[in-house]
Parts: sequence; structure tokens; C-alpha cells
Amino acid sequence: MVKHNTDTNGIGYEWEYAKVKDDRTIWQKIIMGIYNPSSHEFLGRSAKSWGGILLFYAVFYSSLACMFGICMKVLLSTLNDHTPHFTLTNSIIGTNPGLGFRPMSPNVEDGSLIYYAADNATNVEAWTNELDKFLAVYKNKTLLPDKGNNQQKCGYNMPPQKDKVCEVSLANMGPCSSEYKYQYPKAQPCVFIKLNKIFDWEPEFYNNKTDIPAEMPQELKDKIAQRMKHELFTIWVTCDGEAPADKDNIGPLKLYPQDGFPGYYYPYRNKRDYLSPLIAIHFLNPKRHTLINVECRAWAKNIFYKRSLQNREGSVHFELMID
Repeated sequence: MVKHNTDTNGIGYEWEYAKVKDDRTIWQKIIMGIYNPSSHEFLGRSAKSWGGILLFYAVFYSSLACMFGICMKVLLSTLNDHTPHFTLTNSIIGTNPGLGFRPMSPNVEDGSLIYYAADNATNVEAWTNELDKFLAVYKNKTLLPDKGNNQQKCGYNMPPQKDKVCEVSLANMGPCSSEYKYQYPKAQPCVFIKLNKIFDWEPEFYNNKTDIPAEMPQELKDKIAQRMKHELFTIWVTCDGEAPADKDNIGPLKLYPQDGFPGYYYPYRNKRDYLSPLIAIHFLNPKRHTLINVECRAWAKNIFYKRSLQNREGSVHFELMID
């Protein structure tokens, strides 16, 4: 409390009543701030006050957790482990599958380039190791979810049984096998391609020879003309150089085990042990020390082709260069 007075000259002055001096050390003040034994307060609050706060937040966060759990339960009840909620035209993927290729460089900056020196064993091994990793599940069925027990041998006249999938054999890949190092040391590399999976998509085949599009390469038209009727249920594949110079440099190609993906592998429905069918492209005599742009295209009535650097459809592009 402060008392105010004024002297005869009108000049104000003041003084304070004596206060109790606080002789506590800083450490004692800190201890007292944590727990005050006279008021039994902890951090400035009584036990009753702390109990009310803790009870409030316990109820509040328990309610939030229950609401979150209910929301997740409702959301997860709409999902299926094997079937996507949105498919085909309702999905982002759509209904137009593209192609993929292997091996791919582990270096992202290399993009879609396959480049190596045929006489460099380290170079060759790097690419063949990538193929070995990719083909591991095809060679070793124990790596599959059901150890391959859900697979069966299929044919054009022997489609898969209900809930079964067709096995993919590598026995008919010719020289495109790990035994021959996929022909990379001979500067005749093999590149594997596959059709990208789209759930529930069913191909529409060129099973009528009169429906074959005019832009289809004549070589493939001649092969189709020699096929039996049941063998026309195939998604055909062609590969060639993109530009005229690439066509001159690419050399002859051989596709194993055939020039397309058999129709009995489709539709894809995410069944256990399913593996995408493969085609091995064997480059028999590509021009060395030259960058070759390669394009492979899939042929079916409902696979629409579009060549674009930003949005390629119905095909795949990669580059090949061998020193």
C-alpha cells in the first residue's frame, strides 16, 4: 500500500509501507512453484482441480478415439482385399492397358535406356541380375502366396478352372534364359515385356481375319493368317524401331514363346498366385554403338494406340544401346 501527500509548495511525494522481505532463494521459489505445502497445490492447482482437468481430457479424447474408430470401421467395411472399389471406366486406370518392359535400370536418371558394353562382364552382370530378380517368382513358385498351388497348366482349349490361374512357363523362351545370360554377352540381348494388369478387363480379340486393322504390320498379318481359329484369341504384339533410322538399326527380332499373350490369362481378377504372361524379345543383330529407339505395341480391338511422349497408350517405349 502506498500513501500520497503534498507539501506546501504543491510538490507531491510518496512512500511505501514496509513489506515482508522475501529471503527465499531462486531454487526455493522453484520448489514452491512445483509444490506448495501450505496450500497443498501442485503446479498452482489443487488435487481436485487437476482431477477435473484430467477427467475432462480423458472423456474428450476417448470420445474422439471412439468416433475415429467408428469412421474407420465404416470405411473399411466398404473395401475388399481382393476387389477394388472402382474398376474399369470408374477407375483412374481406365480400360486401356499399356505394356511394361524389363530389365529397367536401377538408376532413375537412366530412364528407359538399356545401355551396356557387351565385352564388359560387370556391365552384363548388372543387367542379367535385374532380369533374374524380375523372373524369380516365375522360376521359383515357393515365392508365390500359395506356393504355386493355385496355378494350373492352361491352353487355348483348356481354360483355367474356377478360382484357379494359369501358370507362366519360361521353358519356351529359347535362348532368353539365365542359362545363356539372356544373350547379353553376345550383344543380342533379350528384353521381356508384359501387359499391364487392369482388374476385370477382358480383351476383344481380332478373331475374325476380316477385322484386322490396315495399320497392322504385314508380317504379323501373315502369321495370323496361318493360325488356327482357336489361336486367334490372342493379344498380338509387335516391336520395331520408332523412326526410320531406328528401323534400319534395330535388326531382325524374334519373339518367344509366341507373338502375343494368350487370351486364357484374362481377365485378371487378383486371384492368388497370378502372374502376368511374358514375351521375350530377342534382338538378333542390333547395330552397335548406336542409340536405338524401340516401340512395342499390343493389338486388340479394345486396346487403343496413342504415341505420345507424355501420355503413351497401348504400347511401350525404351532405348537400346550396345557398345
